Amino acid sequence: MRYVSTRGQAASRDFQGVLLAGLAEDGGLFMPETWPTLSADDWRALRGLSYPELSAKVISLFTGDAISEAELLEMTRKAYAGFGHAAIVPLVQLDTRNFALELFHGPTLAFKDMALQLLGHLFDHVLTKTGERVTIVGATSGDTGSAAIEACRDRKAIDIVILHPEGRTSEVQRRQMTTVLSPNVKNIAIQGTFDDCQDMVKAMFNDAGFRADMKLSAVNSINWARIAAQIPYYVAAALALGAPDRPVAVAVPTGNFGNVLAAWAARRMGLPIEKLIIGANRNDILARFLASNDMSNQGVEPSLSPSMDIQVSSNFERLLFELLDRDAALTAETMSRFRTEGRMPVPDAAWKKATALFSGFSLDDEGTLAEIRRLHETSAYLADPHTAVGVAAAIARAPADKGLPVIVAATAHPAKFPDAVEQATGIRPPLPSRLADLYEREERYSVLPNDLSAVQSAVRGHTLRNAA
Repeated sequence: MRYVSTRGQAASRDFQGVLLAGLAEDGGLFMPETWPTLSADDWRALRGLSYPELSAKVISLFTGDAISEAELLEMTRKAYAGFGHAAIVPLVQLDTRNFALELFHGPTLAFKDMALQLLGHLFDHVLTKTGERVTIVGATSGDTGSAAIEACRDRKAIDIVILHPEGRTSEVQRRQMTTVLSPNVKNIAIQGTFDDCQDMVKAMFNDAGFRADMKLSAVNSINWARIAAQIPYYVAAALALGAPDRPVAVAVPTGNFGNVLAAWAARRMGLPIEKLIIGANRNDILARFLASNDMSNQGVEPSLSPSMDIQVSSNFERLLFELLDRDAALTAETMSRFRTEGRMPVPDAAWKKATALFSGFSLDDEGTLAEIRRLHETSAYLADPHTAVGVAAAIARAPADKGLPVIVAATAHPAKFPDAVEQATGIRPPLPSRLADLYEREERYSVLPNDLSAVQSAVRGHTLRNAA
């Protein structure tokens, strides 16, 4: 299995190379050179497997010779051993059609644990083999940071630096990052938005000298390994609802497009997902694109669902590459224009391909609170704001004529957003016992301006101190 850049100017790599590189040298994102596909019998053969077993089989299709299925199985068993539910990814029926796929039973109570707990083991495996040391830099709108830190804390061959937008995460999200005092962990609050943090990470990767000196790697969803590790839970849910003999739809609350791209990848592999539904908050660039081919950056506004407070959806580039029939030059030109003009000129033919499969729906804060309240009243289900947006999108956009069961990605535990849940329902969801003292723990983080040189200096100081 080889991987190519969406912008066509970086050398192809195997899975190990993609894992360590993160972002391609030309600024593009890595994609499989060819897609693995499974027959109906292949999908049926996965039924009844434990989640670690299923994950190892699916991910092995992307690792090729770099990592064996047996090695993957050892890692998946370790990665998911500490999750708080025996099913790892339980399905909860909300009504006659909609099923919440609970992805938040990991150590940081968010779906990012599903991939990042495994990525920690993947990095350890590869770095032990190569004898290398890496510095992981990442940007978070709320959940990726804590999941990445939890996966990488105290690992001997990894330093990790996470950027988050100051004051724009929930208190629980921030504290889950800043109360990890391991010496290989550094948190930086940037005086700006998530898009500013994400731009800074990409700029550090695009600085060839800095990238080489620091041996940068990534755990954001710009790293293909993140996407590969998210595909299995859509497979597990679809199989539980009757696939491949029964088609399904999938609804995902998303800002950076990575989680829904994993569902698209499962479909590309042959899983019968007939519709992909995107839920957005007031930062509705993806919904606007699907409604009217308006992919324009209108600035980020804070919301009750901060993990979706994004206007530049990094992983959309991967879908764009496919929509443009893998024309890397046109993909690079389109992304460049988006950066310079704030508007992405997607050709009508490509846009129509997208709308044939995807639909979008956006919900403001008032609507989000109303949906949290409705879910609790009608289904006795406590949903966080992101999940509520996903359910509302499923109800609004699922094809009514086909009666497809809809898998809704439940992306965060309600206790991560207690203020919003309490405002909607009068119930303040408690943190699980393992996090009960979170509000009393010591915090440690730096606050820096939205200035690349200042952040690079902080990253360099952290890495060199730990290497000494």
